[in-house]
Amino acid sequence: MNPAPQQPLLICDLTQSYAPHGGGGIGTYLREKRDHILRHTGHRLLQIVPGPEDRVVEDGRHIWVEVGAEQVRGSPNYRFIMRTRVVRDVLEQYRPDIIESQCPWVLPWTAINYRRAFPHTALVAGYHTDFPEAHIYRVGSALFGSFVARGLRRLATGYAQLTYREFDRVYTLSAVMEQALRQYSIDHVDVMALGVDTTLFHPSRRDPAWRSELGLTARGPLLVYAGRLDNEKRADRLLAMFKGLPRSLDAGLVMIGDGKLRQTLRDQARGWQVAFPGYIGDRALLARGLASADIYVSAMADETFGISVIEAQSSGLPVIGVASGAMPERIPASAGVLVDVDDCAAMAAAVVRVWRGQARGMGAAARRHVEGQFEWSQTFDRLLGQVYPAALDAAAERMKKGRPGGATLPMWQNAKIRQEAR
Repeated sequence: MNPAPQQPLLICDLTQSYAPHGGGGIGTYLREKRDHILRHTGHRLLQIVPGPEDRVVEDGRHIWVEVGAEQVRGSPNYRFIMRTRVVRDVLEQYRPDIIESQCPWVLPWTAINYRRAFPHTALVAGYHTDFPEAHIYRVGSALFGSFVARGLRRLATGYAQLTYREFDRVYTLSAVMEQALRQYSIDHVDVMALGVDTTLFHPSRRDPAWRSELGLTARGPLLVYAGRLDNEKRADRLLAMFKGLPRSLDAGLVMIGDGKLRQTLRDQARGWQVAFPGYIGDRALLARGLASADIYVSAMADETFGISVIEAQSSGLPVIGVASGAMPERIPASAGVLVDVDDCAAMAAAVVRVWRGQARGMGAAARRHVEGQFEWSQTFDRLLGQVYPAALDAAAERMKKGRPGGATLPMWQNAKIRQEAR
């Protein structure tokens, strides 16, 4: 293991994939990373995200920057930064030592172009979504057919190869994603699992009053999903699955989150035992909701990690999902059931089988699966202790090759580095 830098760094997070409401794994990651950096290290943290207008908030070692951006068409929560000159001005003002890019579009090249002017800067990319497959091929297939979609995927793959070879280090969230990157001829890759607060998301937070507070009268299993209510997450399949359950099961379904399908799904769910509480930003309330359900369900086919899945497992829930993406890595057979993608009937049958069989035992196994394996402290120990040092080493080597006689390295690179005391 490479030791973590001893000298304080200015670390920059740069992403389009942030929304203050509506959830998303990136938002959780940014929040948990901020807390870890400020509590356990001496580093400073600059986080640049889209917002309704330009805004800078400096609070000690944390700098929060929102760049005014238009909303993404069809999305009530997300915005897309096109004013890259503003981002570049922020970078030049603060001069980060490391830039971590967490989305594939536009902003990675802002970071790359900045690094060309300030070559000592280390670049790290978080490859959170296999976008040639999830965003290009699957969407393209639905719109234009598989032949055109394959061509679009080849173009997107070329873009990924061109972009991520410019980074000093790339991390991804699962072995499946690592394999995809290596197929794209991107080899400087680390696998880094994300985490969950196992103290907060705990079975002890179960509250039988929760379902009645939602207006549900069903006495059978309470199913829950937490995430965006949109096409990418296949939220509509969950409602179709629920309608396929036997009435005798007397089940209820809670769909936590927001998204462009929310109103459509609410309309389709009228007269059914389905609740739509919206996005729950209070993590303690979300933990209460998950622990108060019985089974977690997800139809997402391109899950790259699944923070909501491990939060549910940490809360003591068995998970019923699909055998695709990172889900097979997240859900061992002892802790849930996986079915084919878009097979709503099979998912409904799995719900019945789990509820009438080993729901409690699977929930306990799910909790054991998460404890000690998916803690946020482990995530950031790996990021700061392995991924970042490898990127800093690559940046230093690049500096040496780019300057005759060797480069004059920045202070943090000249210093002897060791594992930072936590």
